[in-house]
Amino acid sequence: MTMRKKVLIIDDEVDLCLLMKSYFLRKNYEVYIAHTLSDGMKRLNEIVPDYLFIDYNLPDGLGWDKLPEMYRAHPAIHFHLISAFRPTMPPDLDGSKLTIWEKPISLKALDNFF
Repeated sequence: MTMRKKVLIIDDEVDLCLLMKSYFLRKNYEVYIAHTLSDGMKRLNEIVPDYLFIDYNLPDGLGWDKLPEMYRAHPAIHFHLISAFRPTMPPDLDGSKLTIWEKPISLKALDNFF
């Protein structure tokens, strides 16, 4: 029996999280959601997902500021960065393990990737 891949979504936009959760559940992923950076960091270390979607601007900090720490602790995760403005790749990170998504994220765009 193969293990289902895990997705963690850290974003304070509830509707976006629900949309993405339903998408990934249909694709047979395990899906976890956090709406704050602190909760997201805790969940990240508990479940160690295969894919992490993290928003730039969260209620308790900038998600992308934690990326170097996350990246060092969990190098196997594929990181997906979410931003409502035209984002740029954070410095000092390996771009091959990072994908940047500009809001609004469409299911068609996710289909092209997953």
